[in-house]
This record gives sequence, structure tokens and C-alpha cells, in this order.
Amino acid sequence: MKNTALTDRHVALGAKMVPFAGYNMPVQYEGVKVEHETVRTGVGVFDVSHMGEFLLKGENALALIQKVTSNDASKIVDGQAQYTCLPNNDGGIVDDLIIYRKSATEFFIVVNASNIEKDWNWISDHNDLDVEMQNLSEGYSLLAVQGPKTAEALQSLTDIDLKGMKYYTFDEGTFAGIPNVIVSATGYTGSGGFELYVKNEDVGEVWDKVFEAGAAQGIKPIGLAARDTLRLEMGFCLYGNDIDDTTSPLEAGLGWITKFTKEFTNSENLKAQKEAGVTRKLVGFELVDRGIPRHDYVINDADGNNIGKVTSGTMSPSTNKAIGLGYVTVENAAIGTEIFIEVRNKQLKAVVSKPPFYKA
Repeated sequence: MKNTALTDRHVALGAKMVPFAGYNMPVQYEGVKVEHETVRTGVGVFDVSHMGEFLLKGENALALIQKVTSNDASKIVDGQAQYTCLPNNDGGIVDDLIIYRKSATEFFIVVNASNIEKDWNWISDHNDLDVEMQNLSEGYSLLAVQGPKTAEALQSLTDIDLKGMKYYTFDEGTFAGIPNVIVSATGYTGSGGFELYVKNEDVGEVWDKVFEAGAAQGIKPIGLAARDTLRLEMGFCLYGNDIDDTTSPLEAGLGWITKFTKEFTNSENLKAQKEAGVTRKLVGFELVDRGIPRHDYVINDADGNNIGKVTSGTMSPSTNKAIGLGYVTVENAAIGTEIFIEVRNKQLKAVVSKPPFYKA
């Protein structure tokens, strides 16, 4: 089990630690509801240093990215980021990821913790373009500072204009006295904020200064459990739950990052799928009956026919409703359709609804 550079701090703060993606990670500190509310109304800090970072450099770096990803990376300019995925050859997804364009010949890529080796091998296997690849994952830490008060809390630590940064842009500069920190206006919570990419040897100092600077805004450390409830309220996909090697980006509602204006891995088959129409869709739903949906629970129609399964589910702290995501047949995917979640041999009524479940 690996530790992040901040593990000692989490333990000292009384965090409950759990194994996640091969790392010893803080799942909660005070409790999920309190931490969730902190991010929705104030500012909270997640240690997500288990995520992976790659650097692609060279004249053909963009060409390689275009070849292996579904979105059109030629549309982003220096200082912009893009959400995309790596399609596999079988209609599924190797991983979802974010690409940061540092220059026309240099791209910083952030991948999911559990897929670092898998993604590295996949991109390497397709690199017949002499692109220089560096796996920076072991040397970088990542702090996600999230919530509506984040810019206010962090501005004293940098000359980068945080309030002026647009969503999915980034800058690189001095932060908390540390040079070459990537400050990205991205996140996984739907409440705004920034992600800070820092070298391992510097992240302890950055962590301490972030908490010092944000004291007036009531800044708190936040665990992975609240990260999950926050992302689910927004309807954001989690790899391994809502998307995986067997789910098509079109089935998962990721057609918006699947651009057929270029060729990419398996693009012809995915284009044919789009033209023919998918047979199942990832939908959001809210429970009408009392209960909590969980991963892999069966979804039935009113006649008791199995029409799919739950991929993610929770009790939403912001709405106080039981919510979830799941794949259902297209005939049952329309907003307002009644579906039934099988929980301990009971059929709990739910209604298909369009995420986000929470709106600020």
C-alpha cells in the first residue's frame, strides 16, 4: 500500500484511512455530510495525489493524442484543458482523462489512479510517432481545493488571477512561494475551485499555507467519501462504476466528447453505433420509495423485467433524496419514466431524471 506525501498530516488530523487504488487514502475526517456541505457552501481540500500524470512532448504529441482520444484536442489552445476518453478496440473505454495543453508540442495528461499503468501501456503501444513520453505520477501530488469561496481563500498565495480564470483553463506559476505549480480551474464537485499540481517535496508546505490562507473562509480537509457524493449529485461519471472497458462513450452520455470530425481508436465502429442508435443508456434517477440504491443493484420495469443495473447510488446530502446513475434499455431511458430498483427482494419505485441532481 502506497502513501501520499501528505499521509502523516491526514493521520494527525484524525482521518479515517482506507485502501483506494493501491494507496492509503483519507475517506473522511468529521463525516461525509459535514464535509459535503463545507464544499457546497465554503471551501474544502482533497488530497487526490493518487491520480496519474503523464507528459507528452514533441512535434507529433498532438497527433498521438488525436489518435488515442475521442475528443478533438486540436480545438484547445495553450492554457486550456479538455475532458476526453481513451476508447478501446471493443467499443468500451480504457479511461477518462483530462488533457492540458502547455504548448503546441507539450501536453500534460491526468489519468485515474487505478488506471495509471494500463493507460501508460495503452498510449505507449500506439506511440509510433516518436513522441517523448514521461510518467510523472510518482513525483507529483495533487490538491483539489473546491467550493465557492476557493478563489477568495487562495488569492493571497499567488499572482495568478484566480477569480479571472475560466473553467477548464490553467496557468503555471508561483503558488505559496513554490515555483512551477500548475493551477487549474477544474474539479469534480460542481462547486467551483482549483486543482494544484505540486511536486511531492513541496506539497506539505503548500498544504500548510493553503489552510493558513483559507482560515477566514473556514477551510477544512475533505475525504474521498464526500468527493463521491459531490460528483454523483452532478452526474459526473466515475471510472470503474459508470464507465469501464465494456461501456461505450455514446451509451454513457459522452457523445459530447466523441468527435467524428477526426479518426481515432475504434472511431468507425463508434460512428456506426451512433448512426444505428444505442440499445442502452446511462441515466440519472431519484428514488420515490424509501431506500438507498447501490452499485450493481438490479433495475426492473413495472412488469418486473430486468432492464439494467445501478452503477452509482447514494443519499444526496444537498437534496436529501436517494439518487443514482444506471444503465437501462433505451425504451426506459426517457425523463420521467418509472423504474424499480431491486433492494433486498423489494421493488423500490424510482423516476428517471436528468442530472445534475443539485443546482447551486
